[in-house]
Amino acid sequence: MPARETARTPAPEFAGRVAIVTGAAHGFGRAITVELARRGARVVAVDVLEDELQETLALARQAAAPGAEARVRRVDVTREEEVDACVAWTVAEFGRIDVMVNNAGGVLGQVHQPVETVATADWAAIFQVNLFGAFYFIRAVAPHMKRQNYGRIVNVSSGAGRSFSLTGIQAYASAKAGQIGLTRQMARELGPYGITVNNVAPGFVRCNPNTEKQWQAMDEQARQSLLHSIAMHRLGTPEEIAYGVLFFASEQASYINGQIISVDGGQHMH
Repeated sequence: MPARETARTPAPEFAGRVAIVTGAAHGFGRAITVELARRGARVVAVDVLEDELQETLALARQAAAPGAEARVRRVDVTREEEVDACVAWTVAEFGRIDVMVNNAGGVLGQVHQPVETVATADWAAIFQVNLFGAFYFIRAVAPHMKRQNYGRIVNVSSGAGRSFSLTGIQAYASAKAGQIGLTRQMARELGPYGITVNNVAPGFVRCNPNTEKQWQAMDEQARQSLLHSIAMHRLGTPEEIAYGVLFFASEQASYINGQIISVDGGQHMH
């Protein structure tokens, strides 16, 4: 009789990789953190919402593959000194930084107003968290990734950045379009150093207090209209968005750079 072959478990695809995920307290960021830990990464999950971050930490540790690790750190992505300190701490703790996921963002509880009534402070606040935050983290991780000649930067934008905001928030559409421009420019600049920079543009997903508020504000006709604009006639899940991010962060995407994938079930707007 031939010797029975021992079943071998494949090594987790992110074993040994160190990742930072912003906006990790709920929604996409939480799902990305959990899925990276499940695949062996050492993940630093950051947000300003500390209680929810602890929930993310518990879920990530529960899912973690052998050798994986999850840590949390309170960081306001709009404060560059906090961003710089987070990256320095991560490199001091783990010796490297391989994957940077700029997911923090959102509409900050804002709703549509006619453009002539939009306050400058409201416009600026959305830019700070959605665009400046991504810039601060890219600027901070770039020298470390250059030194190791390896890096994966994944920015999470929105269908609003590719076309328009479903909820009519001018600053959100503009900041997310700016983030897509930043993605393409950084791919060009950092590509020679073995660093890829790509972008996932999610469709509408009910996954945090802001999106839930937006969903509740829609009447039944608006909800049905939204669902029918999606080829699959359903909303996505945070995990389905996370899988797009994981692809760009993986070795399978080693020659993909400066690209935007819409993870939106096939929305007719694009």
